Amino acid sequence: MRRATISRKTSETAIDVTIDLDGTGAYDVSTGIGFFDHMLEQLSRHALIDLHVRAVGDLHIDQHHTIEDTGLAIGEAVARALGEKRGIRRYADALSPMDETLTRVALDLSGRPFLVWKVGFSQKRLGELDTEMVEHWFHSFAQAAGITLHVETLYGVNNHHIAEAAFKGVARALREAVEIDPRKADAIPSTKGLL
Repeated sequence: MRRATISRKTSETAIDVTIDLDGTGAYDVSTGIGFFDHMLEQLSRHALIDLHVRAVGDLHIDQHHTIEDTGLAIGEAVARALGEKRGIRRYADALSPMDETLTRVALDLSGRPFLVWKVGFSQKRLGELDTEMVEHWFHSFAQAAGITLHVETLYGVNNHHIAEAAFKGVARALREAVEIDPRKADAIPSTKGLL
């Protein structure tokens, strides 16, 4: 049962997240930021991770706290659901095409958080989402989940496609990395014996 529920309450946000790593990609997401909801739905659907998110934040100030804390809560839920990480594939990568855009993602569920982000946007907003917050979400998520994550747009023009290719690419790599490897179903995938 690789599931986890996280409740994160601060003076700035109230966030509830439930995930199931062995789900079907079912989602129920509400953050108050429409385009961000759309991206989290893509993450769930393409990772085959069931995701329930309820986030209420101080959007009257800006989106920063809501997006950051949602990334932290989802990342923490992934880390908790993985437990000792016994039997997982651990490493994965994906090429994610979306029309004229191509994004490359590589990740390691190493327990050592790091983000390399080589993605650029030519506009400041997508819908009501501040595009600078896309990188910040991935940073918060990788930090809390303990993921070494590399995301690079190889080429692309349309900002919607660039953002969506990043989320879908991470989703597809995450799906593979969290899968149980039938050849090592009870082993921790590290020579250290600990991740």
